[in-house]
Amino acid sequence: MSTKKRILFIANEMSPYLELTEFAEVVNKLAVLSNDNNMEVRCIMPRFGVINERRHRLHEVVRLSGINVSIDNDDYPLVIKVASLPNARLQVYFLDNEDYFKRKSIFTDEADNWFDDNGLRTVLFCKGALETVKKFGWPPDIIHCSGWMTGLIPMFIKTAYKKEPVFSHSKVVFTIGQNTFKEKLGADFLQLATINDSVTKKEHDVLKDNNNTAMFRAGATYADAITFGADKIDKKLVEEFSKVKGKKVLKFDAESDLTDYLQLYTDLAK
Repeated sequence: MSTKKRILFIANEMSPYLELTEFAEVVNKLAVLSNDNNMEVRCIMPRFGVINERRHRLHEVVRLSGINVSIDNDDYPLVIKVASLPNARLQVYFLDNEDYFKRKSIFTDEADNWFDDNGLRTVLFCKGALETVKKFGWPPDIIHCSGWMTGLIPMFIKTAYKKEPVFSHSKVVFTIGQNTFKEKLGADFLQLATINDSVTKKEHDVLKDNNNTAMFRAGATYADAITFGADKIDKKLVEEFSKVKGKKVLKFDAESDLTDYLQLYTDLAK
């Protein structure tokens, strides 16, 4: 039986597939570094329509077909695709949906208007990622979430998914990054994020501002460890999460060789 620690990266961007901020490259480097240091690594991200399937050699994973994500009494089918990260022996899984991820722009239309359904797309990605891990039957020791779109995952793991055996020993790392949008996630976002009775009004309070900062705050609040992934971060978040009792915190270091992340994973997985 393998004794390798399992680390799952969940991100809304990762080089070379999608680069929205500088942290996309860091996710790539962390995955490769973890893999090179005898960890078993998998990555999950959305299959946005701007990602070129042919160039990156994505193909559908038939054994993972049939995943339907239920949100607010509606079902949303997912197609799971996979690619091998260039120059590394590890797999990146892409969550695809014809209506919500395949459009040829990411969060805004061609006129730079914010998509009204970005809140739903966020819940679909977060819940879909966890349902995909259940389908894997692959219990991760560490789940590293990065990008505002992953901000619900730590909360879901500590509430709606806390009794799922696949996550029973998982520790969550959440990276706070730079704010990239000023819009709201929609009047119905909190309702959509209530994926079962375990997600209560108490959990919703951290999301009440319904914006980019709220997503980072939610992720950091429910994570077991926090990292800062940029030098320009909302000042309130820096003040709130630079020192949190009972949580390991990594501050931003542009010169870091990322081995401090590796040590963080090792410490949490003990």
